[in-house]
Amino acid sequence: MIRAGIIGGAGYTAGELIRILINHPQVKIDFIYSTSNAGNPVTKIHQDLIGETDLYFSDHINPEVDVLFLCLGHGNSKSFLQENSFSSSTKIIDLSNDFRLKKDAVFEGRTFVYGLPELNVSEIKTARHIANPGCFATAIQLAILPLAKAGFICDDIHVNAVTGATGAGTSLSPTTHYTWRDNNFSSYKVFTHQHLGEIEQSLAQLQEGIKQDLFFIPNRGNFSRGIFASIYTQFEGSLEQAKVLYRDFYKDSAFTFISDEEIHLKQVVNTNKCLLHLKVFKGKLLITSVIDNLLKGASGQAVQNMNLIFGIDEKTGLQLKANYF
Repeated sequence: MIRAGIIGGAGYTAGELIRILINHPQVKIDFIYSTSNAGNPVTKIHQDLIGETDLYFSDHINPEVDVLFLCLGHGNSKSFLQENSFSSSTKIIDLSNDFRLKKDAVFEGRTFVYGLPELNVSEIKTARHIANPGCFATAIQLAILPLAKAGFICDDIHVNAVTGATGAGTSLSPTTHYTWRDNNFSSYKVFTHQHLGEIEQSLAQLQEGIKQDLFFIPNRGNFSRGIFASIYTQFEGSLEQAKVLYRDFYKDSAFTFISDEEIHLKQVVNTNKCLLHLKVFKGKLLITSVIDNLLKGASGQAVQNMNLIFGIDEKTGLQLKANYF
């Protein structure tokens, strides 16, 4: 059995990670570290797990675990790893943005591989440390990587995407209160969102010399979870050519699929899937991309990466049914 430790166990992504791992046939959770909740049952915070686990939060760390998941706020993973030592054999999967960019990928003698399986599966399989991608970044990259691989990005890319309230985490702020979020819709960090760097990095990995801009408008939706992204750019081919391009790129993908029918969030919420839909109109290719921000956009993808590192079928523990009705 793979012994897993979780750091920062009280947040949404940690809750989903615990839910997956307690049902994973090859994993045993060794500890869930949370100083603010130490000694409390996990179900006190993650009430959906009542009847599923008798685990308690701990303020102790086992440095010999096989895999360590860091579910900490952005900027906190670096300080945590500086203050705590782990076995050289411990694999680390970080869910923050601390190590996603190449300039930050080497830290304290560790080299972090960018953990988007559809892009870096070979590198992930031999990695010891993984920088899990961001949620918006995952949905957007999966929509446009096939174009970059073919060298077809020849014009600016325009993205409009909306995420559920869980994307903001559990801490309250003026824009996460129910009375503000309910029956409301707004944009934020327009053209400057922190996930742009990792998206542009991946595009440059596939299409050398790319200089086109990516204009991204992130939005807050008045629903709990999921990301719905609409992306368009210039495309000279036909719809059938686009479908062939995308299906070839994702032919070996375990979780990314091309749909001939228009797609919606309920098809992916509670799953590790990404669904894509293509439409060609007046020389533009419109790609619609939907994911669950907490699963394919965070914890599900982290477990997918763990499976790949340990040589397990990457679908293990992740064949989840969507909350379709």
